[in-house]
Amino acid sequence: MSETTLLVLLNRIAASASIDEAWDLATTHFAKLGFKRANYGFTRFKHLKTIGDPDDALFLTTCDADFVKRYFQGGFFAKTPVFRWAERNSGICTWTWVKEAFEAGRLSTEEAEAVRQNAANGITAGLSVSFPEVSSRSKGALGLIADPGMTHADVDAILAARREEILAVANVMHLTIVHLPQLSRHRALSPRQREALEWVADGKTTQDVALLMGVSPAMVEKHLRLAREALAVETTAQAVAKGALLNMIFQRLPEVAQAAR
Repeated sequence: MSETTLLVLLNRIAASASIDEAWDLATTHFAKLGFKRANYGFTRFKHLKTIGDPDDALFLTTCDADFVKRYFQGGFFAKTPVFRWAERNSGICTWTWVKEAFEAGRLSTEEAEAVRQNAANGITAGLSVSFPEVSSRSKGALGLIADPGMTHADVDAILAARREEILAVANVMHLTIVHLPQLSRHRALSPRQREALEWVADGKTTQDVALLMGVSPAMVEKHLRLAREALAVETTAQAVAKGALLNMIFQRLPEVAQAAR
């Protein structure tokens, strides 16, 4: 890829209006390099060894529904050695070290079993990107699964030749995604619920919000209660904080939510 073509792609990703758009642009590029299957995860609520409530995390994939059910919904991802690597590191690596650690017996029983299960499903070679985060509660990572027939040596060669290109696309994609509204059926807010939270965030009282929205104080309380329920929090202050963290307030949001993640 020429430098000009790469810059055009990076600018398109950075200008994406939705998470889906940024994801599609990046994964289309990765597919051309030999990685048609890609997985991405990001959480703002990491705590110790957990990613927090899975409904608050963002999971994106180009894999099929069966993979999604096993890998994400079943929590299989947390058992893999590359997940451990991503938790503890920032940067990029191929999965050659996983193969070597497995053959040398250096993986835990759970990790070794995960490697065997992946191999049985045609997942062997690939690479991972673990993104640096400024918050201790945030973490994002990208996994690129090598196409069938590719070996660890093939992936090592691709990374050696195109390391900066892969990192540039991955990093711009990640930085774009984390600043876009994270929409899902699990954490959906109506336009009126968002508006009420935004006025509260501005320091308005319930009576102020009622006047500004042209509704009764009781209706404002209803909007705020439903917003708290949608965001799975106890207080309105928590709803404001969580809504802001998920980029769900003070954003120009499309009214049609993206596909569930």
